[in-house]
Amino acid sequence: MRKLYRSIRNQIKSRLRLFWLNCSGTGGFGRFAARMASLNSGAYQQRAYLADLVPKGFVTASAVVTHPDLRLGKHVYLGDKVIVSRTNDGGAVELGDHVHLYGDSFVETGMRGSVFIDAGTHVQPGCHIHAYLEEIRIGKQVEIAPGCGFYCYDHGTALGVPIMEQTLQSKGGIRVGDGAWIGYGVTVLQGVSIGAGAVVAAGAVVVHDIPENAIAAGVPARVIRYREAADQSPS
Repeated sequence: MRKLYRSIRNQIKSRLRLFWLNCSGTGGFGRFAARMASLNSGAYQQRAYLADLVPKGFVTASAVVTHPDLRLGKHVYLGDKVIVSRTNDGGAVELGDHVHLYGDSFVETGMRGSVFIDAGTHVQPGCHIHAYLEEIRIGKQVEIAPGCGFYCYDHGTALGVPIMEQTLQSKGGIRVGDGAWIGYGVTVLQGVSIGAGAVVAAGAVVVHDIPENAIAAGVPARVIRYREAADQSPS
C-alpha cells in the first residue's frame, strides 16, 4: 500500500509540475506559475532540468525579460535574475535549443547590435553579453564560465569630452566557434574571433583572434599551446 501511495503521489506531483510549467511565462500569472513549477526543484543547475520537461523551456520567476525580439528555441533555460533587455534600437536576441543562461547573467542589445547563441551552449552565472553596433555570435555547445564579459563596442576617448558623452564605436563583432571553452572571468572585446574548440584561460582579455583548438591565456590573451588528442600525453 505504501508503494502504491507513493506512486500515486509522485504521479500527481509530476502532472501538477507539468501543468505549472505549461502555464509559466514572463507575465503576472506566468510568474506565479513559474514559482509553483519550481517548488522543491533545487537551485542553479539543479533547476535547469525543468526546461527539458516541456518544449517551451523554462524562465524562472525572478528572470527579467523586457526584450521585444527575444527568440527562444526549444528547452531553453533562463535562470534566477537573468536579464534580457534592449535599448536604442537594438537587434534580436536568439537562443538556440537547450541554451542555458544561469543566474545574474545580463544580455543586452542596442544600436542595431544582435546576440545569437547556438544550441546547447551554457552561460554560467554573472556573465555580461552586450551587443551594440555589431553582432555577438556564439556557437554550439560552448561552455562559458562565470563572470565573463563580451563587449563589441567602446566609447571614444577624445580629449575634452567626458567619456559618458563620447560616441560609441566598434571595430567589429565577436564570434565564438562551436565547442569552445571560455574560462572564469574572461573578457572578450570587439572585433575578435575565437575558433572552434579553443580554450581561453581564466582571467584572460581577448583582443586578438584565437585559432581553432588553441589554448590561450594572459592579458592580452596569447596562444600558449594547442589541444592534443585524448590518447596523447602533454609534452
